[in-house]
Amino acid sequence: MRMLVTGGAGYIGSHMVRALRAVGHQVVVLDDLSTGHIESVPKDVTFVRADVSDRAVVTKLLRLHRTQAVFHFASKIQVGESITAPRLYYTGNLSAAIALLESFLDAQVEHFILSSTAAVYGQPVQETIDESHPTEPLNPYGETKLAIERMLAAYSRAYGFRYAALRYFNAAGADPSGTLGEHHRPETHLIPIVLETAAGMRESVTVHGVDYDTPDGTCVRDYIHVADLCQAHLAALDHLAGGGASGTFNLGTGIGHSVKQVIAVAERLSGRKVPVVYGPRRPGDPKRLVASAARAARELQWTARRPLLADIMSDAWRVLHA
Repeated sequence: MRMLVTGGAGYIGSHMVRALRAVGHQVVVLDDLSTGHIESVPKDVTFVRADVSDRAVVTKLLRLHRTQAVFHFASKIQVGESITAPRLYYTGNLSAAIALLESFLDAQVEHFILSSTAAVYGQPVQETIDESHPTEPLNPYGETKLAIERMLAAYSRAYGFRYAALRYFNAAGADPSGTLGEHHRPETHLIPIVLETAAGMRESVTVHGVDYDTPDGTCVRDYIHVADLCQAHLAALDHLAGGGASGTFNLGTGIGHSVKQVIAVAERLSGRKVPVVYGPRRPGDPKRLVASAARAARELQWTARRPLLADIMSDAWRVLHA
């Protein structure tokens, strides 16, 4: 099939490009390089530098390549920034998605797969979160992603295309080959920050809160390997192309790991003590975010193949030292 990957020079998008090509799909990458890296895009992949909201460029691109599916990764993702600068998120995420969907409809593309987030849920009201959990986002990042999901549902009913909204919990890790990884600037994700500290690239890790009602007092998260995320997207594409129903799907392992556990794994990988600074809780940080991915297992026939934290972090560590 013929695919457009928006944000295909970014962390998850660039891994998705590899996964799509590995199974024989034709790929075009659209990225404005505001946070992506051109070196992450294979030289023999068609690359267009543009914003997803540029309807003239995107519609022409979709038509020219007779695109059959869009994978939408291009997004602003920093929760804290979304609180202090919400206009960036309502324009960069929501308005851009509206424009992209207009181009998608004009070009009569068949399938849309959205990179969404567990941030749509807000504060958990149950230990393990499934898709029926209330959606009450705590920040504009989650609000804009939920709005895009709702727009997809309404548009799908009205215009007849199929979509999948994939709600990630905590994406982590790197390509097991050691040749592609995570390079956010600034980096806000815990695992790369901890690994960079273990490698001596940072002075310390700040742990935000040690008094949560969890086994060791620190927040617990469900970390999912980026390669597993990519396989879930392939499964979603197969599901939609085979006539499967549109919908939302959690992507996680069902296993929670605390901040202190992440630090302990980094210390084992590096053989070094990780310097830690203990700070206050951050507003809005849930104590525990762990997925139920039972729907994805049942409807997409997908489960995480690399659920162990040590494996996820080992792949990320390998790329850091490549």
